[in-house]
Amino acid sequence: MLCAVIGLVFAFFLIITVIRRSPGNEKMQEISAAVQEGAKAYLHRQVVTISAIAVIIFLLLFRFKDHPTAIGFVIGAFCSLAAGYIGMRIAVLANVRTTQAASVTRTAALRIAFNGGAVTGLLVVGLALLAVSIFYTVAEQMVGHALAVRSLVGLALGGSLISVFARLGGGIYTKAADVGADLVGKIEKGLEEDDPRNPATIADNVGDNVGDCAGMAADVFETYAVSLIGAILVGALTLAAEPAAIIYPFVLGGISVLGAICGVFFVNIAGGKPAPVLMGAVITNALISAILFWPATHYLFPEGITISGVVRSPTQLYFASVIGLVMTAVVVAITNYYTSMRYRPVQKIAHASETGHATNIIAGLAVGQHATALPVGFIGRSSSLGWRSFSLFISPVCTESRSR
Repeated sequence: MLCAVIGLVFAFFLIITVIRRSPGNEKMQEISAAVQEGAKAYLHRQVVTISAIAVIIFLLLFRFKDHPTAIGFVIGAFCSLAAGYIGMRIAVLANVRTTQAASVTRTAALRIAFNGGAVTGLLVVGLALLAVSIFYTVAEQMVGHALAVRSLVGLALGGSLISVFARLGGGIYTKAADVGADLVGKIEKGLEEDDPRNPATIADNVGDNVGDCAGMAADVFETYAVSLIGAILVGALTLAAEPAAIIYPFVLGGISVLGAICGVFFVNIAGGKPAPVLMGAVITNALISAILFWPATHYLFPEGITISGVVRSPTQLYFASVIGLVMTAVVVAITNYYTSMRYRPVQKIAHASETGHATNIIAGLAVGQHATALPVGFIGRSSSLGWRSFSLFISPVCTESRSR
């Protein structure tokens, strides 16, 4: 809980840091205000729609399931919505300030853009970790351990509801606006891609914020919360005699928040090209987390743990958590290979585009299929290294790192 609070406090510190930067000239502020107005209007309409459905689901859970599950549903929905809304608001404010900073130096633009994105990441992880931990603690005191664990499913359901609406609704909106802007502006009027004289361009940027910022934040909140709750459920069902098995996912998530903050500091201190700086932040985060995982694991499991009649040492449990950190770095490297202009996959798609739309689509689909093979292969290989028994501990680490 303390680590989650630290993450939230640091997120609001980053908000203040971003807001204090220059928003640029009058024209830049005018365009930013138009995007901000559209994003507010869209989210307001979306909240009204989601709220009506959420009330129905709450009443059904309250009547036919149990009261703790229904209350958890409301908490999960509210936190997911809050993470998405605040993340979207700071993204709109950071956009224009990043543009202004880019006219000065590349490093300044990187730091503002990264800090704006880090707000969403820390909010998502902090709210999810805090909501699940407080809800579980209070429910356990009021209704007992068994019902408290089962009622966590309601919190996950609430996050999932907001995630589905925010991601799909925002995605459909932004894609419709994007295509409209291209058809009317570029084809009919001959305007540039993001010419502000095209009203659809403003709508396109609104969609990017509500879909890629608010929607993604809600989506990652749901993924993190569900993974955390899943690890708790597996621990409660398979290791009922080991209370530390339920606490361990919380501890790993809290430590990873501290690692993420160290990564943010790294980006704001280091200089140079964006890609190496961002990779350095990921490595810094992983190293800090790996170092702190060791004492935490040995403290919670001083004698190890018995799984299916086999005693596993604290060191073995520690390396299971480290696999999550290693796999995060591997997936980042694979993603960079398949999306960077420096490497063959993107160059292959660009070359195929020279001969028409059909070859472009075929090449893109082929590369997309290839890109899924390596992550699946590495994850499968890590599972075959004798750590299948510890998969419940790997999940929250991987998810927390991915959300960052």
